[in-house]
Amino acid sequence: MPHLGSMPEPTAKPRTLMGGWISRLDLAMELGLSVDTLRRWEAQRMGPPCVRAGRKVYYRRAAVEDWLEEQEQAAPRRRRAGGRR
Repeated sequence: MPHLGSMPEPTAKPRTLMGGWISRLDLAMELGLSVDTLRRWEAQRMGPPCVRAGRKVYYRRAAVEDWLEEQEQAAPRRRRAGGRR
């Protein structure tokens, strides 16, 4: 039986400070929106929650996903044209 102290430890990927966060520009690109739209939503408090670090604005990915799910739940269901009545 090998000695436990002699086994190599698995190399863990170091966690970065900004892991799990996304910039406003990156979020706009992922959502297919303009940066101005996200800026306007922030001013109107209607978009995903964000955090400011100086002049930079960041969004927590998990919060954006939660916000998107809320938007999906709040959206009215549309009937497809030509469906059975």
